[in-house]
Amino acid sequence: MIEFGHGTHTGLRRLRNEDTYYADAGLGLFLVVDGMGGHQHGEVASAMARDGVVAQVTAGQSLVDAIQRVNEALIARSGGLKESRPMGTTIAAIRVAGRHYEAAWVGDSRIYRWVEGSLDRLSHDHSIVEALVEAGELTEAQARNHPQRSVLTQALGITAPDQLHIGLARGELAAGARLLLCTDGLTDEVADERIGAIVARTDIAAQECVDHLVLEALAGTGRDNITAILLRVAG
Repeated sequence: MIEFGHGTHTGLRRLRNEDTYYADAGLGLFLVVDGMGGHQHGEVASAMARDGVVAQVTAGQSLVDAIQRVNEALIARSGGLKESRPMGTTIAAIRVAGRHYEAAWVGDSRIYRWVEGSLDRLSHDHSIVEALVEAGELTEAQARNHPQRSVLTQALGITAPDQLHIGLARGELAAGARLLLCTDGLTDEVADERIGAIVARTDIAAQECVDHLVLEALAGTGRDNITAILLRVAG
């Protein structure tokens, strides 16, 4: 049995919420998407990605195939716009089937797994600073404050279909495990250690954990939209 909580907030500096999400235990599908900040139609791109993946998975497509088709649809939609800059979005998605899960992502929205007291990041950001960290040219601390920390190397609606790299991870959901999906409005404001401490709490419901995560992000600068979904497997 899976308990889940979910929430989104515009933040303290944005006028619109270009994040959106979907959570359906019956379908076993959970996802967060973050429309590209500064782009026209960012909120349209995130909504199209959400609805497109839900429709494709409901129709029997795999998570990866669904994301690929959504990328193609977004690119086609951008081609009909008058603006020169295309609309784009990140995505982080999980499909649960029994005790097994599949995670897929594009961009810098993240997926974490908490098990036996440890929070691990399943996803890796498709970003310039992540590439620099992996190359040993930046530390994690330096990456958090780097001026190009929001520059992505992959995004739906932006990356050509033949160049799209969809991150993928699979695993088993042990009793007591948790999975967290979130946009960078949370991870840019709240350190992984603090996220882990909140996710680890057993004295409050999953929904309350999500509420606390959002409040932690708002207690910082709250400069971006904030979205999170937390899944908890019964012990």
